[in-house]
Amino acid sequence: MIAAFNTWFADRSLREKRLLIVMAALAALTLIWAGIILPVTDALSSARERHASAVIRVAETEARLDALKELQQNRPAPLAAPLDAIIRERANEAGFPLANVTVQAADRVQITIATAKPGALLGWITDLEAAGILVDSLNITNNGDQTVAADMTLKARGI
Repeated sequence: MIAAFNTWFADRSLREKRLLIVMAALAALTLIWAGIILPVTDALSSARERHASAVIRVAETEARLDALKELQQNRPAPLAAPLDAIIRERANEAGFPLANVTVQAADRVQITIATAKPGALLGWITDLEAAGILVDSLNITNNGDQTVAADMTLKARGI
């Protein structure tokens, strides 16, 4: 078979031989490019994309972990008294007369404030949340005299 190819190639003119050699070289380059280089570059590109995605996921996870650790470190102390007693005391200190206090569970209290300045009420709620008492529901209505009435359900954090 090789002898037949050598005979066939020898019978060609110099110009044809050169063209066949160039054609074979170009075919070999095309096969190398399509069979080796292209798949390898595609695989490398895919690996780079997966690596970049993994780096982003790791950074997001670390950020969430840091935020969680910070939340755990800054956790308010457990409540020292029953929730309703703490609410009554804090409302009294802030100057809010409580019209109604209903204990719904050991960790949940429903209160009504008949009249309060809006800014002072929201500041008081912020202070409660910083102390570990969260607002579960809140309904504020305008009294028409630059004060508001509030019905809210408060609960202790983490219970």
